[in-house]
Amino acid sequence: MKRRSKISSVFAILAAISVLYFISSSGIYHSGNTAFAQSSSLTIISLSSDNKLIDEGQFVISPNPFTGTGNYTIKDNSPDDTEKDKDGVIILSGIENGNYNIIQINTAPGYGVDQIQKTIQVNNSSGVVTFTDLPTNNAAVTSSTSTRSVTYTTKFECGSIFAGEGPLRPGHYDTDISLFNKQRFQIQVLWNSVPNNSPSSNAILLKMDSETSKSITCQDIRTTLGNNNENFIEGFTIINVPLDSTLGGGITMTNPSSNDINVLDVQAFYTANALDILPHEVIVDKISFYITQDGSGKIPANMMQKTLDISIPSGLNQISDTEKKVKDALAKQYTLSDDDLAKIVIEIKDVSIGVGVLIDDHAISLSTVQPELGS
Repeated sequence: MKRRSKISSVFAILAAISVLYFISSSGIYHSGNTAFAQSSSLTIISLSSDNKLIDEGQFVISPNPFTGTGNYTIKDNSPDDTEKDKDGVIILSGIENGNYNIIQINTAPGYGVDQIQKTIQVNNSSGVVTFTDLPTNNAAVTSSTSTRSVTYTTKFECGSIFAGEGPLRPGHYDTDISLFNKQRFQIQVLWNSVPNNSPSSNAILLKMDSETSKSITCQDIRTTLGNNNENFIEGFTIINVPLDSTLGGGITMTNPSSNDINVLDVQAFYTANALDILPHEVIVDKISFYITQDGSGKIPANMMQKTLDISIPSGLNQISDTEKKVKDALAKQYTLSDDDLAKIVIEIKDVSIGVGVLIDDHAISLSTVQPELGS
């Protein structure tokens, strides 16, 4: 068995997201009318009950994610696993969209397989499922079918991308993971951050009273990782609710239904600025002018012979027609044709240069995180 990290270290590839556009009901939204599809991938994570990665996992996926028919068997670090440098993490890239049933058929020596089948929908996105394997010398494996924990796994994106160093476009990215305890008793939650290509953080304990909420923000994630700069980081948060114990509030679940296991409401809220370049200062021409004659009859009378002004973005070392800029603005505001503009006479009074800031164009997305059972 290859050496495992002290606490789980999970890498997953987030499909490239065009955040300026509407993509899906759980994706990034924007008012534009063009959509850019993501490539689909599936990540399978093998963990111990204390959130350590476990290698040598083997799984059967139905239907085959590459052909859409039959079954497909994948083993950790096998040729189709695109994440061979991370034991306990299998990534299948370029798969077809669809609903997949996944069962674990083998794991590392000394551990028992998670016998709970996982179902996931992949639709132009990166799907993630987690299996929890207990030591075979743990009496609970053979003497009880009670669930030991409920796990929520979600993606985080934090910081700024300034050029082409990441799969995402240049911009600012932020994540806020909200947890709501809908139970009528206190619950204690363990969570840790698992950044891509870096060691995971230590687990953080949250005590949540009945019907209260807490959030995990990018600042919290950076604090757990000792990362206090603004560099872009991405990865996963693993939120674990221990059950049938003092830590978990004494919840016991034997053969629970899918509704029973959703102990918390967990939602991930993402914001993004995805301009082609980051917001920056731009030069603005402020033009003062008069309308001295209007043969079109479309300019309001109270606008005539009055000092008016308009601010228009300008470029360095560019020759432009100031009068045409003003007339183009008037045409848009008052729906003027070329013939109308020819009948309008304006006089430029003054042109001054100012500095403005490019509007920070944001997009948002909200995703509900589904729970998974741990043995």
